[in-house]
Amino acid sequence: MDFFPVFLNIRDRPCLVAGGGGVAGRKINLLLDAGANVYCVAPELCDNLKAMVDEGNIEYIKRDFVQDDLAGKVLVIAATNNQAVNEKISKLANEKGLPVNVVDNPDLCSFIMPSIVDRSPVQIAVSTGGSSPVLARALRTRLESMIPSAYGRLGTLMREYREKAKQVFSNADERRIFWETILAGPIVEMVMAGQDDKARKSLEQAFEDAQQGNEPETGEVYLVGAGPGDPDLLTFRALRLMQQADVVVYDRLVSKEILDMARRDADRIYVGKERSNHAVPQEDINHLLARLGKEGKRVCRLKGGDPFIFGRGGEEIDTLMQQGVPFQVVPAITAASGASSYAGIPLTHREYSQSVVFATGHLKDGSMNLNWKGLAQPNQTIVFYMGLQGIAVICRELIAHGMPDSTPIALVQKATTPQQKVVTATLGTMPDEVEKSDIKPPTLIIVGNVVKLHERLNWYQR
Repeated sequence: MDFFPVFLNIRDRPCLVAGGGGVAGRKINLLLDAGANVYCVAPELCDNLKAMVDEGNIEYIKRDFVQDDLAGKVLVIAATNNQAVNEKISKLANEKGLPVNVVDNPDLCSFIMPSIVDRSPVQIAVSTGGSSPVLARALRTRLESMIPSAYGRLGTLMREYREKAKQVFSNADERRIFWETILAGPIVEMVMAGQDDKARKSLEQAFEDAQQGNEPETGEVYLVGAGPGDPDLLTFRALRLMQQADVVVYDRLVSKEILDMARRDADRIYVGKERSNHAVPQEDINHLLARLGKEGKRVCRLKGGDPFIFGRGGEEIDTLMQQGVPFQVVPAITAASGASSYAGIPLTHREYSQSVVFATGHLKDGSMNLNWKGLAQPNQTIVFYMGLQGIAVICRELIAHGMPDSTPIALVQKATTPQQKVVTATLGTMPDEVEKSDIKPPTLIIVGNVVKLHERLNWYQR
């Protein structure tokens, strides 16, 4: 190792920063985050540092650095714009055995400042030994996207129970196994979902079960929205849960690219549904999820779009609640938002639409049973899910209830994917357009004057 990685406790301890520019300001911010008492020596200060002085956050010595500035300090950072001064500070600090960092000059440093992922009390420091700070920042960015901010609260929770773990488990290996079990179970997800009180009660129960020799129940169901199609639109939480699930129960609308992002060795159960052809009836899906959860499995119920927007997510968690199976819901970008954004059709626009309404286009006994009068309002955007088969009925009923037959309408097929296709027409002409085109489900329908913006704002496919 070029540098020995170590974390210093500088809380309430005096640290010196020489320099008054923006670079010095960034280093001072890090020291303040660690609770240090910061002394800044410089002839002049940038505006940010002046504000810190005015707010009483740092002590300011208005002059050039002198050797006596090192007296009583525990850490030194040289961030002046004068190389000779920085070299002098490095030499004097090393002679006194003080940790010293010279900005952008690792050869003069006894320590370097890493890129930091801060999830206090959890912290991750990334360093390239000063050879490439840009690479260190890039790695930190990758880690930031993989490690939810809630890990800080999880670390705090585990710290609270360290002593109790020592009391319950006298053997270090038993403690390790216990904590590994906790970290692989639903308590972590409770914290991630903001259910800290529930997590604390469950952790107390886990200790009680361990003392009584009971096996803890670790099953849980994750109701995860897979979004409109583009894998890049998955949320961080969705991806994390997909990669830790033991079983993935997925729909027809979940693409192979998204399914491939789930844990490789997870069991996969297809329950795909399409119009008038359900591979597995909804009630059976509900009970399947409950059964797998009761077996102690971590189950990812992966659904296209958002689980609570025409996704029957409410029905599934209702069964889970009735049967006492732990679960959480991960929302996603719904098809309406994804399709409209990638088609360059804003759902609302001050000049064209002041409201938006979502409706299902599933036919029932040859009719749609919708509030057509409520849908056919001026300055309103209507989005129909699963309505391609009933496009003629949609157009006819909207015209019959007062919408002009010249009202723009768009069909967006396979939205947000490279296969996306957009067909625009009017209520009067769209049924004939569908007959002439080869457009197929999954397709979203957008009705309203906002469709006029498609040609001008179509950024995704030119």
